[in-house]
Amino acid sequence: MTINTAATERLDSSDFRTIIRNKIPLMDVRAPIEFEKGAFNQSVNFPLMNNDERAEVGLCYKKKGQAAAINLGNELVSGQSKDNRLAQWQNFVQQNPQGYLYCFRGGLRSQTVQRWLKESGINYPLLIGGYKSLRQFLLNELEQLALHPLTILAGNTGSGKTPFLAHCRNSLDLEGVAGHRGSSFGGFVTAQPSQIDFENKLAELYITGNYSLDKPLILEDEGRLIGSVHLPESLRQAMTLAPIVVIEESLDYRIEHIFQEYIIKMTAQYQTAYGVEQGFIAFSEYLAHGLFKVRKRLGTERYAQLQILQTKAFTEQQKGLTHYHLDWLKPLLEEYYDPMYQYQLGLKAERVIFRGNNAQCLAYLEGK
Repeated sequence: MTINTAATERLDSSDFRTIIRNKIPLMDVRAPIEFEKGAFNQSVNFPLMNNDERAEVGLCYKKKGQAAAINLGNELVSGQSKDNRLAQWQNFVQQNPQGYLYCFRGGLRSQTVQRWLKESGINYPLLIGGYKSLRQFLLNELEQLALHPLTILAGNTGSGKTPFLAHCRNSLDLEGVAGHRGSSFGGFVTAQPSQIDFENKLAELYITGNYSLDKPLILEDEGRLIGSVHLPESLRQAMTLAPIVVIEESLDYRIEHIFQEYIIKMTAQYQTAYGVEQGFIAFSEYLAHGLFKVRKRLGTERYAQLQILQTKAFTEQQKGLTHYHLDWLKPLLEEYYDPMYQYQLGLKAERVIFRGNNAQCLAYLEGK
């Protein structure tokens, strides 16, 4: 295997801002179970030890101390298993000569991988302090995000707040980071990130966005929770004090937007993921579960009525007729989401600084 030796000129680094901003590849040598709990957007997992090996070494450390644990680790990762893992690391280095490797604290595991690579003729640098130090750096960045001047984007359900953010230069899409649209119907086909991954990615986007403190950062109005993840408390508190711009669009506009986003696009996404037949079943279950989650606020009788209309819409959609979904979407918007929004916005009325349609709000914010 030919290895690019440019990495030999680089030292171990704690320049986390440059690493994140430039999206430099990272090789995580922690066990898979650690990686799954939380990692970084630009990292891949090529572990020194698998989950069982890590558990066994950890138990040995508790009972017999560090020296015995190191010896056991060397026994467990030896021969063919060592050769296979070394080949993975060498391949990563070949493809990412500008990268770094890390373990949890930048200790024995990453040093062992680094040493084994060096013995094979490759010098490859570490992240100083490992995962823990980079994670703390990102948490500190989230505190800085909470100190950034903010403007909150609000609007009735279906007014197009998330697409609006894509056209607004100084914005950050919290729902995009969370992988959820924040409502009872807000889930996507793919699962949400863990809380740690959500926080890490949010901080990474703030860093790479290189936002100027001279202009407010535009964030969509959110509660504490976005699906299964929660906003950092410092950011949530800052958002409750920030001025608000409200998008106001007609009911017809909002119904069409919701129809396209939640019916047409979601059907396609489920069927792409699971196939036509199973995808439609999964899509139907997703919408039915969303309606079920708001049944208490709708009331038993109204929920039952909308459920009948929704079930009919599924039947007609399989015949190629999608417009029957409007029969339950429109009353759900008028009777549940709109009154709830108006009540919540009324509690924040003194913070509203501008109202208008999408074009007017964009012109206002871009002119600030």
